[in-house]
Amino acid sequence: MRKHIYVLPGLVLFCFGLGAQQPAWQPTPGHVTVPLWPNGAPASGAPAANAAPEVDTTTAKDNLIAGKPLIRLGNVFTPTITLYKPAKANGAVPAVVVFPGGGYHILAIDLEGTEVCDWLNESGLACVLLKYRVPDTGPYPKSPAALQDAQRAFGMVRQHAEEWGIDPKRVGVLGFSAGGHLAAALSTHFDKRLYDRVDAADEISCRPDFAVVVYPGYLALEKQNMAQNPDINPTAETPPTFIVQAEDDPVHVENATNYFLALKNAKVPAELHIYADGGHGYGLRRTPLPVTAWPLLVEKWLQTIKVMANAAQ
Repeated sequence: MRKHIYVLPGLVLFCFGLGAQQPAWQPTPGHVTVPLWPNGAPASGAPAANAAPEVDTTTAKDNLIAGKPLIRLGNVFTPTITLYKPAKANGAVPAVVVFPGGGYHILAIDLEGTEVCDWLNESGLACVLLKYRVPDTGPYPKSPAALQDAQRAFGMVRQHAEEWGIDPKRVGVLGFSAGGHLAAALSTHFDKRLYDRVDAADEISCRPDFAVVVYPGYLALEKQNMAQNPDINPTAETPPTFIVQAEDDPVHVENATNYFLALKNAKVPAELHIYADGGHGYGLRRTPLPVTAWPLLVEKWLQTIKVMANAAQ
């Protein structure tokens, strides 16, 4: 899968231990950032203490999206969640936990992260940006690390729901590319944590109430004639899902179509949008291509499933 660049702004409200590596990306001031694992993440790959420092891997030769550069955040060994709250909120609001993509190698932390949170806030939703562990932490079950981070993040969001002004019964997920796979993995692996209990957050459901899957990867197996990935097996308990992808996506549109059919067979409410042109990795940056208007379709869908109020009401 194509590797992307991402940047995340926010105010980091926790301190790293003496001598610990400082993160290459930090949120802009005004946002609460919380470490996922107070005593360190479950063992997976290189230990954080011995790992290379977190870094923006983007170079001058890397591609632009809609004429703008990206941040490709690599060597993430200390995962966090960052809260983005809407400017105006009438009571507890829905929340979306965002999973940036990057092939489980880097995180496109701005293109598929902070920019997405800005849009969700403008639409009146809270956003929680997950900076999950990379590189080479997926797709599950190759490594449990990213899915562990996703499960832990959802429990923590619901644990802090009252404090953060979030409706714990309207918490969904939105993922791009590898993050789209991670969103589908969480949507089908929420009944059992993949790690030992840390605290009370791990006793709270990590099932998303809805899912938005944008140009996903790893849901169809290229080496098996694009067969459905058997490790991502929807059931009747999988949340309602919105899927969008372009037919000319080099990551293969069968990732979207196969997953939609699996959801349909499980009788899960699902909405699928396929466009002729668009490629991969556009985030929500608008171009002349119709596929880049997908955020408007998501807003309509969230109104349809009663997560967001209809603007006409």
